[in-house]
Amino acid sequence: MTEGAAPGAIPEPPETPETHHPRALVAVLAFCGVVVALMQTLVVPLLPHIPELTGATPATASWLVTITLLTGAICTPVLGRVGDMYGKRRVLLISLGVLVLGSVLCAVSSQIGVLIAGRALQGAALAVVPLGISIMRDELPPVRVLSSVALMSSTLGIGAAVGLPVAALVIEHFNWHTMFWVSGALGVLDIVLVLSCVPESPLRSRGRFDVLGTLGLTCALVALLLAVTQGADWGWMSVRTVGLLVAAVVISLFWGAYELRTVSPMVDLRVSARPAVLLANIAALLIGFAFYANSLATAQMVQEPRSTGYGLGASIVVSGLCLLPGGLSMVALSPVSARISAKHGPKVTLALASALMAVGYAVRFFTSHELWMIIAGATVVASGTALGYSALPALVMRAVPAGETGAANGLNTLMRSVGQAFCSAAVAAVLANVTFRAGGRTAPTLHAYLLVFLIAGGAALLALAVTLCLPGRRAHPSEGADRTALGAGTKTAGGGAVVTGTVRKP
Repeated sequence: MTEGAAPGAIPEPPETPETHHPRALVAVLAFCGVVVALMQTLVVPLLPHIPELTGATPATASWLVTITLLTGAICTPVLGRVGDMYGKRRVLLISLGVLVLGSVLCAVSSQIGVLIAGRALQGAALAVVPLGISIMRDELPPVRVLSSVALMSSTLGIGAAVGLPVAALVIEHFNWHTMFWVSGALGVLDIVLVLSCVPESPLRSRGRFDVLGTLGLTCALVALLLAVTQGADWGWMSVRTVGLLVAAVVISLFWGAYELRTVSPMVDLRVSARPAVLLANIAALLIGFAFYANSLATAQMVQEPRSTGYGLGASIVVSGLCLLPGGLSMVALSPVSARISAKHGPKVTLALASALMAVGYAVRFFTSHELWMIIAGATVVASGTALGYSALPALVMRAVPAGETGAANGLNTLMRSVGQAFCSAAVAAVLANVTFRAGGRTAPTLHAYLLVFLIAGGAALLALAVTLCLPGRRAHPSEGADRTALGAGTKTAGGGAVVTGTVRKP
């Protein structure tokens, strides 16, 4: 930290890299983020039809969603770290290339094994979002960083909200393979735009790539997420589920001990344990949970038949369109979030976001009988999500050196994914167990959906409580850059040995 800097502020480098077209850079990276986020929800409207289209069982078909969660969770922090070390633009292009390959595999085959493999590759591209945030931090003028990072982070919610109606429209009017050809074409367009408008960042972090740490993190995440996503089908007390949860805990303990001893760790646990980083990651998990419940419950609730007494019997397209206003609100509120963070600090923004999501679920709890009120409640929750997703990377960037931005934001993005995984399991458990007979079929009761809203609203309130525990530091508008001096090492809190550092490549 430079002399005279305000407490909590991260100083700017002595020389700022020039970005000839900052608006183009931001637009291209944000578009990449939206395309990648689209991949997460692209197949959701198609899932009920996969068994008849491919001959697979419903349990096997569900892996089209599960596998993207697994590969995204693993690759996001890993590729963020690789980008910090070997070049963020280079790894960004590789991630987009993997997305294109996965899309082509899904487009040319109806074999469930090939489709799952293609979806795995699409999920791996989720690392594009933290990589884009890191590039913005390195390349943009300080005054642009905060608003640009807010938009980039919000693309996760924007793409997810837009993906459902777009995919439903394509499935309803075209061959289902068409949506994979379209996603592949969008990936190619992304690659061309990145090559044209995004420079390679000169910042690199020192050290060797932590292979053992990467393997340990991968094994722990796979064990945890498999148990969470498959627990409902296997049984929560089954040998497989309990065994995987125990394995996740044991592997995590050994992995943590190894990471604390290694010179160049995959995840710097000392930095991650700082209150500002740790609490931001916990808040990300809770906000990811609350956000995903909104999407899952809305899409299914409006499709329930009228015989249930509360369902609207809407089509897949209509159910997806119910989430579209929320996606548009995310686009509109990203710059608002940046202005609030610049004036009052990202802690205030995150607190407002959590409170707004809780209010949204209160609206949903009491007004779930008319379509326009359902849309209004879902949009309020999405608006809170926009503020929260925009504020989280600003909190993280304040607390980590520039050479670790990719890995740190990758870990924060991972926590959102883990929150979504827990939410998916919780929503599935509630809707599968709180049921009644209606119109000759078993359906969730209205109370099941209200319970989902209650749980999600509780998660938002917990996120608010965690946010209020964050270190309170007022942000100066120029602090949005949050950039570490080039070539400066980062010391441990006690002034001990250097943990990491950054160097500028010629």
